[in-house]
Amino acid sequence: MMNKLDQAFGFHQTALSVRNQRQEILASNIANADTPHYKAKDINFQSAMQSAMQAQVGQSVGTDQTSMQQTHAQHLSAPNTIPGLGDALYRPIIQGSVDGNTVDMDVERNAYVDNGIRYEASLTMINGQIKKMLSAITGQ
Repeated sequence: MMNKLDQAFGFHQTALSVRNQRQEILASNIANADTPHYKAKDINFQSAMQSAMQAQVGQSVGTDQTSMQQTHAQHLSAPNTIPGLGDALYRPIIQGSVDGNTVDMDVERNAYVDNGIRYEASLTMINGQIKKMLSAITGQ
């Protein structure tokens, strides 16, 4: 059972977590722009958010029979799996390169900045909710 504060902040907490994971993926893409054969990755924010919200509420997230599972503690986890968010998707190739790298710096920079702005917007919304609660508590 969720209490009122969890209900009030749960959505934004989850959104910040998903945005943070996406920011890390985008930063990794930018950092590997010159790595031969590196494939740019991203996540579908909407489906990742739905999965994270379902997991937070306690609903079972659908399991895919074809997904890889770690059967031994010393096995490596799948490199494109994001804990709690599912699989990272490979970005479609916009312009191929001779070395097989699929990172398009313009796309990555734009996605990085857009995601950062949306992260800041979520923080602003949380601050607004906190201010409303404080004013209700203090009676101002």
